[in-house]
Amino acid sequence: MQENFVDYVKIYCKSGKGGAGSSHLHRDRLTAKGGPDGGDGGEGGSVVLRGNDQYWTLLHLKYQKHIKASAGENGGSNQRFGAKGQDRVLEVPLGTVAKEAETGEFLFEITQNGETKVLRKGGRGGLGNVHFKSSTFQTPRFAQPGEPGEEGWAILELKVLADIGLVGFPNAGKSTLISAITAAKPKIADYPFTTLVPKLGIVPYRDFKSFVVADIPGIIEGASEGKGLGHRFLKHIERNAALLFMVPADADDPAQQYRILLEELRKFNPELLDKDRFLVISKADLLDEELMQELREELNRDLQGENIHFMFVSGVTGYNLEPLKDELWKHIKK
Repeated sequence: MQENFVDYVKIYCKSGKGGAGSSHLHRDRLTAKGGPDGGDGGEGGSVVLRGNDQYWTLLHLKYQKHIKASAGENGGSNQRFGAKGQDRVLEVPLGTVAKEAETGEFLFEITQNGETKVLRKGGRGGLGNVHFKSSTFQTPRFAQPGEPGEEGWAILELKVLADIGLVGFPNAGKSTLISAITAAKPKIADYPFTTLVPKLGIVPYRDFKSFVVADIPGIIEGASEGKGLGHRFLKHIERNAALLFMVPADADDPAQQYRILLEELRKFNPELLDKDRFLVISKADLLDEELMQELREELNRDLQGENIHFMFVSGVTGYNLEPLKDELWKHIKK
């Protein structure tokens, strides 16, 4: 398994305390008893997440368990404001979701490059005594303390962002296909679970266009109940615009295999069924024309009423790859 792909981290974050306001009274060689001139304390630094499209994993945060922003400075005499504490900015890949660790409450997600969201807000600085002066109270000798910062455990989860998500059982040929239509080079072998982490590939398309395909690790029956690495894999499918289901040509019952995949997605999150779907029968190089025609008729009969279009492809020979790209582009634009 590739250890450099991390899609879950739990971190303890503490924002900075606000600086205290000053209770200073004005004094100089000409003024023995002046009025209040204490300035405000500075705001504490916040812990901030910023989207960075150059990152694809949360690995860099795996060993940073405690994240702390600096405190705001205290206010001073002559209405000098304390400096704001320095924010602690964490760069995260696009598709990062932040949650409260104790309650599981969803906080926000980062989907744009350069987008920033505050995870723990710095405490407000205290007001200096100059704010409390009034016509009846000329010399306030007190000021506000700064507010404490926020602290606590947070969970960051990465859900891979892509236009098309490849969905299929282990050994369905997803890695072979993605290596054939993109520049990605996933590990490929003829045994289940070759792919253990999601991989993104950019598919070059006509007239300098492109789209992103995610090779989601193979699902097994029962993945929605957490069997295998089910939940860890299925969450990545939530972020894909459209889903490409892959069933190998040598499957015992391709239509039934498609339905099992669909049912796993429905159990995990029924909203996934609202996404655009497309079915590919992979490993078409195993079929001659006669067998392909038989399987085509069988699928037309078995998938009647499913409202899904299917196509035979081969990542090994390149069969139907260009028409497949056209079809995927059509689904993305839809």
